[in-house]
Order: sequence, then structure tokens, then C-alpha cells
Amino acid sequence: MSLRQVITAAATGAALLVTVAPTAAAVSPSHEAHEQVSVDPTGHVAADGTITLSGTYRCLNATGPVFVSSSVSQGDSRVRQGVGGTSAVCDGAEHRWTNSEKRELGTLTAGNAHVEATLMELSTESGLLLPKFHAIRERDITLIKG
Repeated sequence: MSLRQVITAAATGAALLVTVAPTAAAVSPSHEAHEQVSVDPTGHVAADGTITLSGTYRCLNATGPVFVSSSVSQGDSRVRQGVGGTSAVCDGAEHRWTNSEKRELGTLTAGNAHVEATLMELSTESGLLLPKFHAIRERDITLIKG
């Protein structure tokens, strides 16, 4: 398995964990001013079914690999689809993230959608590889063709 496949699998796993993990309340309040993730107000759906979501993030003091994962729902809010994962740099500066993933045609269409982005570290502090959430953001967006 290549490093890219490992990173993608970890980020996808993080997106799945987010669907069962506590929401933003699980993120330490002391991190809120310095660590954040945002979601742009529009996403894109290409003719081949590829969805692209984006935004910004900022994080500090990570000891393990950090990722920005994202998920989207349309219609039934209980059904979320993971959309890629991006490696993050936790140097305190604001950075852009973009996640894309090809979906079956018609799965997601232009129109209203709900996105959740998570800034998550794979931490080994406990001796096990566990997720450590730095920031979580939910936002209603508009998916546009293109």
C-alpha cells in the first residue's frame, strides 16, 4: 500500500469516525481561538460525478499526522458521504484545503447540501493510534455544476 493510499484510508476513516463521534463539544475550548476549520459556501459537482469541497484550517502543536476530512449530505441528514482527505500542516498559519472524490452519477446534485469538515490528528499519546480532534465545522452550502 502506498503512502498516498494510507493517508487517504486514514482520512476516510476519520470521516467515518466523525459520524459517530461527538460534535464540536469534543474539541477542547482552549483550542478554539487558535485551531479552526472552515468550509467555503459553495462546492462543485463535475459532470463525471466528482465532488469538490474546500475551505481553510489552522492548527498548532500536533505530534502525529493531521488531516482535514469532509463529509456531505443532501436530503436525508442521517446519510453522509465522505469526500476525500487532505494532509494538514500545523504551524499556526492559515492554510487552504480541498477534498475531491468521484461519486456515482446522480448521487449528489447541484443544489443545497450540508458539509462537515474535521481537523483531526492521528495521535499516539496513549500508545494506540487514536483520533484527536482539533476542530470541527458544519455548514450549509450550495453545490454548483462545474
